[in-house]
Amino acid sequence: MRRPSKDTLVSLVVIAAVLAGVLLALMLRSSGPVNAFDVVLPVVAAGGVLMRERWPVAALVIVVVATGAYYPWATVDGPLIALPLFALYTAADKGHLTAAIVMGAAALLGMGLGEAGGVRHVDDSAFLMITGWVVAAIAFGGVTRNRRAYLVEVRRHALDALRSKDEEARRRADEERLRIARELHDVLGHNISMINVQAAAALHGLRKRPEDAETALRTIKDTSKETLRELRTTLGVLRQVDEDAPTAPADSLARVDELVEASGLKVGTELSGPLDTVPTEVDLAAARIVREALTNVSRHSGTNEATLKISNRSGNIEICVEDDGPGATYEGGSGFGLRGMRERAVLLGGTLEAGPRPEGGFRVAARLPLKGMR
Repeated sequence: MRRPSKDTLVSLVVIAAVLAGVLLALMLRSSGPVNAFDVVLPVVAAGGVLMRERWPVAALVIVVVATGAYYPWATVDGPLIALPLFALYTAADKGHLTAAIVMGAAALLGMGLGEAGGVRHVDDSAFLMITGWVVAAIAFGGVTRNRRAYLVEVRRHALDALRSKDEEARRRADEERLRIARELHDVLGHNISMINVQAAAALHGLRKRPEDAETALRTIKDTSKETLRELRTTLGVLRQVDEDAPTAPADSLARVDELVEASGLKVGTELSGPLDTVPTEVDLAAARIVREALTNVSRHSGTNEATLKISNRSGNIEICVEDDGPGATYEGGSGFGLRGMRERAVLLGGTLEAGPRPEGGFRVAARLPLKGMR
């Protein structure tokens, strides 16, 4: 069974109190027969109040008209005035402020004209008191509506703020996930690729040139150790380990010789401009791009030679890695390496172009701006 709403219960309480007052007035009247208006008009007004939630304007009209007819035509003065005040409040609270003002003014005007015509005498103090009640009922209804609208707006803003916060958290999580993916790709992709190349060289020279095989195996050992150290460092950051825990030095243009040596390639290097004072973010991104570009040469180009040019000029770090191998399109790769290099450049406001050279081979060219970086 459906329980009545709070507003319905309030209406029933008000109606019961008013009808009880009307009945008490009838019982206490001194003399004279019962007038039909003494009973019918209170019931009509009570029925109008019950309609206030669904049809607030229609209920207001019914209640005001019934109450306006009650006082000049009924034989007793029951407390029916409470019902139009209740209907005026409801109309204003439901957003029908204009209708409430018009009906309230009409009721007061009718009362004033009735007094002037001698229908029912209401002294000045009583008329002013009733006028105050009417104004207060309308004003209170408008205030409660505005407060409810304000609370709804505050709740909406709070939900929007919470939604924006969740979206920002998801965006930051996505960015962090991409950053970690780039770091792992740069570290693992490069080093494991070098282990694969050196293992192939060791197998090839194991019988014919044992000394080369020994060098390749030593390189595999050192590279795998470096890979484990860098992987441990990355995982340590994810686990929020102690800040004093030892970490491997980050790639840097100041140690570009180490990047070149770790690639296992014969690299012709050309450096210009100061590279040891580059802002940290640009320095790390540039070194990662160099590492990945050399790794791609080692894995895909079909040659063991490359050229590397790095310059610091006109407020930009410019990087160019070229090879003349037959694998110009880098077919067979996942594409994550080129995508990661391009993302690093774009995040710093720079650019990266990668593709086959007209004269053969492959070229990677990046520009990373220094302006605004610290």
